[in-house]
Amino acid sequence: METRVLGRTGRSVGVVGLGCWQLGGDWGEVADDDALAVLDAAVASGVTFLDTADVYGDGRSERLIGRFLAERGDQAQGLTVATKMGRRADPHVAGAYTLDAFRGWADRSRENLGVDTLDLVQLHCPPTEVFGRDSVYDALDELVADKAIAAYGVSVETVDEALTAIARPNVASVQIILNVFRRKPLEAVLPAAVEAGVGIIARVPLASGLLSGRYDESTTFAATDHRTFNRHGESFDVGETFAGVPFEVGVLAAREVAARTPDGATTAQLALRWILDQEGVSVVIPGARNAEQARGNAAAADLAPLDEVTSAELERIYDTSVRAHVHDRW
Repeated sequence: METRVLGRTGRSVGVVGLGCWQLGGDWGEVADDDALAVLDAAVASGVTFLDTADVYGDGRSERLIGRFLAERGDQAQGLTVATKMGRRADPHVAGAYTLDAFRGWADRSRENLGVDTLDLVQLHCPPTEVFGRDSVYDALDELVADKAIAAYGVSVETVDEALTAIARPNVASVQIILNVFRRKPLEAVLPAAVEAGVGIIARVPLASGLLSGRYDESTTFAATDHRTFNRHGESFDVGETFAGVPFEVGVLAAREVAARTPDGATTAQLALRWILDQEGVSVVIPGARNAEQARGNAAAADLAPLDEVTSAELERIYDTSVRAHVHDRW
């Protein structure tokens, strides 16, 4: 698989990674054996970047990755595991982002993953004011100095949050929602990241499955799936669910996207390839509920860059069907 340098981490990672939220929870039930099979299939397909968080299944995702790393032993070398911290704060307020809290959260993640030093820790969509606090970055720098973490980045909801973080000298990466239905980061965030040498991790790349092309107006999801319980932002930012696109709108737009799928590819692969074609993207992190999905997602890296006609059609679909619902919100 093609590799790219992940910003200021200096690490080379496969351009298609694996988002491991689904292995923890909020996407319906995934058994341990199925989760481990997803990890195995992804890595066997060239994936070297795994993204998780301490709140995915209250640590379950991290523990499953830790088990996977332990079982692979020396074969796990070359993998980069990124986790996130901050959402365990209760209440989730800016004042909770302190050095002591960071130490506690990082220590718990190190134990879950079975490592001495975390490869990359990202602040997990904190309150906006956190991004402007010198004390937050000073505390993260101290964790790096202590070798509790090797590098740090941020996961953001908005373009403005991303730009604030990119301006900080030791922020290694920014994770942001970027997909065919969420194009605003192309305008300022990606160019700023390229100029600063900051890595871009593209999350929600398939708009919570909408861009797989498999859903229709009658599709339903389990009660434990955020695509049921967070459609209006009841539990966390609505942009994390279907990328903030109303489901019925997204189904119709995704049908148009699917009609542009190249022969021999899937609609999901088309959507992932579009992200990889954007200058500044380091890695895209689709999730997977089974080994077949993991292998299919990884194969998107083998597709040729999209031609100008297809890219223009995807932009047209966004402008006519989706832009009004999302562009000015994030």
